[in-house]
Amino acid sequence: MTTEGSGATETEVVSRMTQLADELLGSLPPGQRELASWADLDSPDVEAERVRWFYTPTDHGGVALRDLSPRQQSLVMQLVSSALTRPAYVTVCVLLGLENVLDELEGWHVDWGRERGRDPGLYWVRVFGRPGEATWGWRFGGHHVSVNVLVSGGRLAGVTPCFLGADPARSPLAQGELAPLAGPEGLARTLMRSLSPAERAQALLHPRAISDIVSGNRPQVRPGDQMMHMQDLFRGPLPGPRLSALVDRIDHVAEKGSGYDAADHGAMALDPDSGLAAVDLRHDQRDLLRELLAAYTDRSPVPVAAAHRRRWLQDEVLDQVRLGWAGGLDEGQPHYYRITGPRLLVEYDNTQRDANHAHSVWRDPEGDFGLDVLAAHRAASH
Repeated sequence: MTTEGSGATETEVVSRMTQLADELLGSLPPGQRELASWADLDSPDVEAERVRWFYTPTDHGGVALRDLSPRQQSLVMQLVSSALTRPAYVTVCVLLGLENVLDELEGWHVDWGRERGRDPGLYWVRVFGRPGEATWGWRFGGHHVSVNVLVSGGRLAGVTPCFLGADPARSPLAQGELAPLAGPEGLARTLMRSLSPAERAQALLHPRAISDIVSGNRPQVRPGDQMMHMQDLFRGPLPGPRLSALVDRIDHVAEKGSGYDAADHGAMALDPDSGLAAVDLRHDQRDLLRELLAAYTDRSPVPVAAAHRRRWLQDEVLDQVRLGWAGGLDEGQPHYYRITGPRLLVEYDNTQRDANHAHSVWRDPEGDFGLDVLAAHRAASH
């Protein structure tokens, strides 16, 4: 994944975001503006909402694309584009359109308590604080997409969590195959296959793949966290017993497929010291790991992505990274991997729907949502 258009500076990106968010909010009628703009960042309720995020087909909070005019939709997508390298932006666009494919795959009948259950218009935008003030941020999300940005002091203070998922992970085209997350999946598999038997054994966290990412949609992640079950990944109680039973059934099928019990989940709890250390990798394997890491950190504004690529070039930084794997190594087998390191958590799983439903997330355990910068700013202000 490359950082095309890499001439943009951080100041230019922030200025562009500010202009777009301000224009979008100014174009909304009062009712929609109330949904889209939560201006009081000092309010505990606003801060609680800012760090609440989802990747399930639930209300992500804000105003939905389908309720906006074509011009307003364009402003939202321009805002999203400003927070991503071009390849990452293209991937997000594909994931939005993939809702139409999933709708067909499920026989057009899954509704999630709304008129259309799989709806490429049900992606929401919400702005926190006032664009252009010292600290403000915004969020864009819907099924399988979550982009979170905080601007503070004119800098991009937080760009994680960033979640991208694909269901189906692979779909036939007229010629070829559509596989939006095949890049990071293939890179990780290639890296694992390059390991010696002893190294592979060290990287192996579990012989069977867990059914979802372990960090879930927690506002903050910590060592010892275990996988969240599907019932906890929605905004509040599901609307009615039918949908609650549907989620219970999906979770039950996923757990049965993984074969996991409480002990297995305990063994897969987040542990920054588990897995194979990058310091033990050969030069060519380290290059593969760098490219795999960039596949995630490129899901950010161009100057941030470029800074991360420079960071991984530092051997003393890469040496602190660890790779863990669970499940099979052959294509089509359920599998999971994670990469941990200083201020780094990457997770990828492709297990559900016969290993044709992928989730991936990039997080900064210390600075998700820019919480480290915001805490320092508030401490200095008081």
